Amino acid sequence: MAGAGMATLGSWVPRRRWGREAVFLGFYRGLSALLARKSERTPRWVPACRPKSSVSFLSRPDLPNLAYKKLKGKSPGIIFIPGYISNMNGTKALAIEEFCKSLGHAYIRFDYSGVGNSDGNLQECTVGKWRKDVLSIIDDLAEGPQILVGSSLGGWLMLHAAIARPQKVVALIGIATAVDGLVIQFNQLPVEVKKEIEMKGVWSMPSKYSEKGVYDIQYSFIKEAEHHCLLHSPIPVNCPIRLLHGMKDDIIPWHTSIQVADRVVSKDVDVILRKHSDHRMKESDIQLLVYTIDDLIDKLSTVVN
Repeated sequence: MAGAGMATLGSWVPRRRWGREAVFLGFYRGLSALLARKSERTPRWVPACRPKSSVSFLSRPDLPNLAYKKLKGKSPGIIFIPGYISNMNGTKALAIEEFCKSLGHAYIRFDYSGVGNSDGNLQECTVGKWRKDVLSIIDDLAEGPQILVGSSLGGWLMLHAAIARPQKVVALIGIATAVDGLVIQFNQLPVEVKKEIEMKGVWSMPSKYSEKGVYDIQYSFIKEAEHHCLLHSPIPVNCPIRLLHGMKDDIIPWHTSIQVADRVVSKDVDVILRKHSDHRMKESDIQLLVYTIDDLIDKLSTVVN
C-alpha cells in the first residue's frame, strides 16, 4: 500500500507484555524500544477512584464555550479528542492524563460543543462545528507542538486538525479511527431506508453503546458530514501516525484504519490490530495506547535533539 510500508505482517507481541495478541502492520521502527521500555518510566495504568477537579471554560466569541481540563508540562503536549457525543471523562482520556502526570507532559482533554459540560445544542452540532472546536483547543489553549489522540470520530477530526495546523500537530494516534464512518454507514443503507430517514429528518442508528439502544442522528448532520470526507483522495498529513484498531470492532471495521494508512501521504505510518478487541478498549489495550504515546514522545525528542 502506498506510503504506509505495510507489505509484510509483523510478529506477534508476547502476552506477558500487553496481555493479548496484537498484530502489527508495517515496519514499526520504534517497536523494539517500546517493548524494552522500563516499567518505572511507564507505570502500569490501573483503574482507580479519582477526586473531582474543577472544569475550565474556553470562551469564544459567537461560538459555544468549551469545557476543558488542562495539565501544564513539557512538550510535546497531548490532546485527547473524544468519539461521537463522548465526553472528556472517559476511561481513555483519564488514563492518558495519569500517564502525562507521571512524565510531566502537558495534556488537554475537552468536551465538544453540545456535549458534556460545554455550551451548545447537540441537535445543532455538525462535524464541521466540532472540527472548529478542535482547532480552538489547539489555537487558544495548546502551547508548542502537540500529539493528537483521536478516538473513533475523534480520529477523523484529528486528521482534519493535522491538515489545518501542520506546524503545530507533530504526531497522531487514532483509536478505532472512524474517518467518513457515519457517511459510509448511511450510504450502505437500502434506498428506501435512506428516503425514510430523509423524510423523518432523523436516523435512529442502532448501537449497543447507547443507553437507548440507538443514536438519534440528525439527517442534516449526515449531509453536512459529507463535506468533510477524506478517504476519496490522498490525505495531506506528513507527520508520524499510529492507528490502533480492534479486529472485532462491529462499529468501525478495522479495514478503515488500513484505508487511512493507505491514503495519508506520510511514510511513517503503523497500523496496530488488536485481535480480541472491539470498538471500546480493554485495560490491556489502554496500556498499549500509553506505550504508543510514550514511544512517539521518545521519537519526537530524538528528532528535536
